[in-house]
Formats: sequence, structure tokens, C-alpha cells
Amino acid sequence: MYARRRHVYFVMMGTCITLFVLAWSVVRLWSVPVAVGMCVVAMVIPPVAAMIANRRGPEDHWWDDPSGDPQSDEWWDELDGKKGPRPPR
Repeated sequence: MYARRRHVYFVMMGTCITLFVLAWSVVRLWSVPVAVGMCVVAMVIPPVAAMIANRRGPEDHWWDDPSGDPQSDEWWDELDGKKGPRPPR
């Protein structure tokens, strides 16, 4: 799934660059307002591409990853019901 999101991201960013380059190298010769419109569309693409690339799918279980802090992981496991309560020290 990660490869597909990465592919979509690069296609969208390639489209953005293509729109920008075509707008100011070719289209501006015929119509400056159309070239500006193309740049506005190109300006909207990068944030959308970033949202798509960073989106999590239903098979991505990022919340199950350990944080690296043993005490925090123990606490979250107890809250999630994965482990029983800790014995007192």
C-alpha cells in the first residue's frame, strides 16, 4: 500500500511541475490569465499530494507500534486491555 501512495504522490507532483513549466513557457504566449490559472491549480496540488502520501489505510496499524519508552508502552498496554494491571512495587 505504501508503494501505491508513493506512486500517486510522485504522479501528482510531476503534474504540478508540468503545469507550472507549461504555463510560463508555452501558455503565457497565448493567454496570461490562463497561465495564472494553471499556476493556481499547480499551487493546490502539493498540499493535497502530501495528505494523500501521509494517509493511513485500514491495514496500517500504526497505533500498535511501541513508542520505545517501556513505561509508556506498559501503561498503554494496560489501558488497551492487552495486559493486566501492574503489580504494586
